[in-house]
Amino acid sequence: MRIVLTLSCFAFLLACASQQSTHAIQTPSIKPLPYPVSNHAVAQTTYQGEAQYFVFNGLTGDKTHADITKQAWVYRNHHWQPMSVPENQPAVLASVAATVNDQVYLFGGYTVAADDAEKSSPLVWQIDGSTLEWRAMPPMPTPVDDSVALVYQNRYIYLISGWHDVDNVDLVQVFDTEAQSWQQATAFPLPAVFGHAGGIVGNQMVVCDGVKVIWESEIKKRFEASPECALGTIDNQDITKIHWQDIPHHSGTAFYRMAAASDDKSQFFFIGGSDNPYNYNGIGYDGQPSPASADVRIFDLNIKQWNKLKNTLPLNMDHRGLLKTQNGYVILAGMRSKQSLSSDVIHFENNSLKPNN
Repeated sequence: MRIVLTLSCFAFLLACASQQSTHAIQTPSIKPLPYPVSNHAVAQTTYQGEAQYFVFNGLTGDKTHADITKQAWVYRNHHWQPMSVPENQPAVLASVAATVNDQVYLFGGYTVAADDAEKSSPLVWQIDGSTLEWRAMPPMPTPVDDSVALVYQNRYIYLISGWHDVDNVDLVQVFDTEAQSWQQATAFPLPAVFGHAGGIVGNQMVVCDGVKVIWESEIKKRFEASPECALGTIDNQDITKIHWQDIPHHSGTAFYRMAAASDDKSQFFFIGGSDNPYNYNGIGYDGQPSPASADVRIFDLNIKQWNKLKNTLPLNMDHRGLLKTQNGYVILAGMRSKQSLSSDVIHFENNSLKPNN
């Protein structure tokens, strides 16, 4: 059974949680995706005055290496349309997308072979939000997947940490969409991670959680959750200089592949995820099925404190982004309870995410 959480339904849940009423605004519902998919890249632009949504790559079907897709879809004029994908774009997981001036930039991801060998893709694409044409961009200097992409000054895209072939990297790679060139910024100060989440307000970014690698020998490694958060402030004179500082963690428990975004004012939202890091099929590295979360974690930049909305949404995890639109926030598909892939759309209004009193 498909579950599409409407604005009024979400507002009702919030009211129950906080014992206050929440006014719901009306926005057009987004239809479920044509197919269940998870660990996919998402983006949003404006087309002819309306929001349109993009889905790229990801995991489908029976969640094996053969079920990784290179499909791309756009939600335009109130229905989903397939997009033509360049032949040299591989089927990948954990790619990430960002939007600048109604142009979508799609970064990397990783391929999985039949023997489970993984390879990070260096490819970067610009997808025109109007014509839907794909254009190759300069490749990533260090190919990463499972990274966080944040946009600054509607020009620069910061790729923060992530996985490169066999290990995480602490790199912060900056793509200048005007010059179409790459620069290296101040490294990520926490343990390098993959599957983390983040948002940006002005020149301040918040990045949390993910999975770090513990090398037990030269050939043996294990994966461990990293319950840490950092606040990065981009220098006003030099976009490659970031002042990083630790901030309090939301709970002491890391959540893997949350959906995250900011309200562009002072609040950062981290939604869903799993407290048990897992392989791409949703089974934890400990061999146990990973549970999805229904919680919303809110960081207030002004007071540098967290609030939590518990059991607010349907169980959800395995995300690559939370989309902020003019009317609210959108989560496209993902993984639900018991590792089930979803085609559902969760959407909620701007004023719905209020902390409990």
